[in-house]
Amino acid sequence: MTLDVPRLRADTPGVAGVLHFNNAGAALPPRPVLAAVTGHLEREAAIGGYEAAALAAERIADVYDAVAALIGAGPDEIAFVENATRAWDMAFYAIPFRAGDRIVTARAEYASNYLAFLQMKRRVGVEIDVVDDDASGQLDVAALERAIRPRTRLIAITHVPTQGGLVNPAAEVGRIAARHGILYLLDACQSVGQLPVDVGRIGCDFLSMTGRKYLRGPRGTGFLYAKRATTAEIEPIFLDNHAAKWTDDNAYTTRDDARRFENWERYFAGVIGLKVATDQANELGMEAIWARLRELADGLRARLSTLKGVTLTDLGKVKGAIVTFAVDGADHNVLKAKLREQAINVTVSTQFSSRLDLKGRGLPNVMRASVHVYNTEEELDRFTEALEATI
Repeated sequence: MTLDVPRLRADTPGVAGVLHFNNAGAALPPRPVLAAVTGHLEREAAIGGYEAAALAAERIADVYDAVAALIGAGPDEIAFVENATRAWDMAFYAIPFRAGDRIVTARAEYASNYLAFLQMKRRVGVEIDVVDDDASGQLDVAALERAIRPRTRLIAITHVPTQGGLVNPAAEVGRIAARHGILYLLDACQSVGQLPVDVGRIGCDFLSMTGRKYLRGPRGTGFLYAKRATTAEIEPIFLDNHAAKWTDDNAYTTRDDARRFENWERYFAGVIGLKVATDQANELGMEAIWARLRELADGLRARLSTLKGVTLTDLGKVKGAIVTFAVDGADHNVLKAKLREQAINVTVSTQFSSRLDLKGRGLPNVMRASVHVYNTEEELDRFTEALEATI
């Protein structure tokens, strides 16, 4: 299937005013998502929040089926959470770690996740094993296998790191986790909506994602996948009267589905918007979206490779829609600001986001340009010309 790019652009009002290459930060939402969110907020203003939620109960409930279809899960394995980090936290902190347990992760792990590892090391006494990259720059699967020890309790990696085009071999990691009976937590913040994600094929026990990036949903939305077969006995660190039922003065029962990881209050307009965004991804087809994104990203890398003083910094055997590069002698933050003056959006990835990876490669930071389906070849040309003129 080939995507109808003119229709996608017509359905994305933001493209008229900006060249948006910061989709890995937050993508431009399509009109149906905008209409869904603003429509519900207007209804809340007109009749009240609780009353608006009651009228929209069916649309709100439909998000579970939509997300489940997108990632190959069951609706009962999906929890709505306000962002990917909180979804990841709800899974990680629910695991009953003990002193001496080991967490295996990758060099490109996201900062928030690694901070949680360090906190658990300080609090409980777990050990952290960082697996090196292979020659291509992706997680070394053979080294991961060698890192497994009797006390390994969790494998936690990022599917698509924020600081480059790398796509880690998530399914190969899943096979190792299954072979050794180890829990597997996958941060899919940048991958869901960008490339096909099938939790059955990947074999993860938990998966976290956000709505605002490649899925093109509202900010303040995300979800957690919790595999029923392997996580049913894991109780969240936080409970409220949505996640559990107060059955007696001194007793409670926890929900038996993934919604035990939710809380009662939520961004209801955002839930509806997330459902609409997920429906669009399902309708367009993730294979078609992935093909379009790779075409654009490869085209951008080819153009950047011709510029004097520009060095591409993406790693991996498979590269996705995030394109990173360094400019000799340039202050990348100043360069970002100069491009923004020309209505061009990019960002700078720093060691703040992925210390082990960028520090290990001697990179204080990198420029990041991330494409989406509504971007065009003409925009690739415009960006390259603007960058060359600015540096």
